[in-house]
Amino acid sequence: MDHVHGYEPVEGGGGGLGISLWQCHCWRFCNVFMGFFFALAAYVQINDPDAGVWMVAYSIPAILSLLTGINPQITENLLWKSTSKLHMIGCAVGAAYLGWSIRHHLSRDIIHEEEGRELFGLTIIVIWLLLAYPSGKDNLGSLRVSASVFITLFPFATWLYYYIHKELRSSWPAHCRDAI
Repeated sequence: MDHVHGYEPVEGGGGGLGISLWQCHCWRFCNVFMGFFFALAAYVQINDPDAGVWMVAYSIPAILSLLTGINPQITENLLWKSTSKLHMIGCAVGAAYLGWSIRHHLSRDIIHEEEGRELFGLTIIVIWLLLAYPSGKDNLGSLRVSASVFITLFPFATWLYYYIHKELRSSWPAHCRDAI
């Protein structure tokens, strides 16, 4: 049986032990797109007052996702696993802090608060890295691939929605309104 970057594809995705070819390609495609999303998210931080923190926060999953898209088996590498795990922990702690802060200081809709957008960004990072973490072994499955497609489309759709509807960004700080 042919191996696709360490996975054993099963034609048509039938009841075999391997994964289907479309699942493998879909997983790789989603990782490349999320790598692009995280890189774009890092880029738009350039004019943020605390740009360094957020550029690093988004650059790490950008690199990890792109590497996973190129070679899904890299998630079994000790350096990849360690970096991913440490970054997930840091982002989860940051998300918990932002969640606590928002809960105590929220004055309007969460997406209109910079901390709310930062919380969503950290949450997407944690969820994506949790999806990718155990993916190097032959355990993609339909649920993981379906979740990855949804999570891949969500930030792009949200970004596009806010880009089209400029009035929704009118109350945002200038460095958030004019990023892209």
